[in-house]
Amino acid sequence: MAKITIDEERCKGCELCISVCPKKILGLAERINSQGYHFVETKGEGCIGCAFCARICPDVVIEVYK
Repeated sequence: MAKITIDEERCKGCELCISVCPKKILGLAERINSQGYHFVETKGEGCIGCAFCARICPDVVIEVYK
């Protein structure tokens, strides 16, 4: 199973990654980062390592490890 890391401090919560995830395991956190944004976090397991989320992220805050 693949692993996703998200730089919570740099994420602006644009939700592009959420919309492209085929397994629907990403979602906005209820917490906010120091910039005042609700950042994206994983909402369970099941990542298949497609890296669609990392490729679409405009701020390059997501890394996928297979």
